Amino acid sequence: MKKFGSLFLAAAILAGVTLGTTTTFAADGGDYDSNGVITFTPNTDPTNPVDPVDPTNPVDPVDPTDPTGPKPGTSGPLSIDYASSLDFGTQKITSKDEVYKAKAQKYIDKDGVEKTGPNFVQVTDNRGTEKGWTLQMKQNSQFQTADADELTGAEITFKNGNVVTASDSEKPTGQATIVADPSGDLKDVMAAKDGQGSGTYLLDWGTDAATAADSIELSVPGSTTKYAKKYSTTFTWVLSDTPGN
Repeated sequence: MKKFGSLFLAAAILAGVTLGTTTTFAADGGDYDSNGVITFTPNTDPTNPVDPVDPTNPVDPVDPTDPTGPKPGTSGPLSIDYASSLDFGTQKITSKDEVYKAKAQKYIDKDGVEKTGPNFVQVTDNRGTEKGWTLQMKQNSQFQTADADELTGAEITFKNGNVVTASDSEKPTGQATIVADPSGDLKDVMAAKDGQGSGTYLLDWGTDAATAADSIELSVPGSTTKYAKKYSTTFTWVLSDTPGN
């Protein structure tokens, strides 16, 4: 009887070990899902100017007309970040028709090195909608002296316009040539259609320092009276959320 009881106990223990092992294998492994999420909102922070040759790098432009400039860009998720001021130099009075070239844009790169490149206007769309926009420009008056002497017949032409960006969004259309109107009529500069223009975009006049120095012209008739004074004008850049055509 004792022998039978021992055999029964041994069999029961062995069966328990076997069952336990089977249960452990059945519970091992399996799949589990977790989540990842990010939400973007429109960015109202100002966007700094970038290198007109390499738009991945921020720069500090030099304003040739104002040692305290340039002015800061506009605020909001759709903004004008910068527009070059134009310096046509100091010229001799002449009775011939003349064409004067605007100096190229000077700027300080991220390493503190002064460089020269194309004059440019920069726009940023951080709305997060890719709904398009339109940039225009107007010349507010003819070149005048502080005494209101007018440089009659003078005309500015922006040439070699090309759009530069580091964005993957489809590029807006930039005007290759713009003739400014001193009477104040708005001129198209860049336009992004629906589905274009998300990010930062520059319209450069020229592709490098060499072409930049030949891309913005001021033509002055020889018949125009010229006083030995400083003449100046201003420009207004107008950015709207109206998609381009």
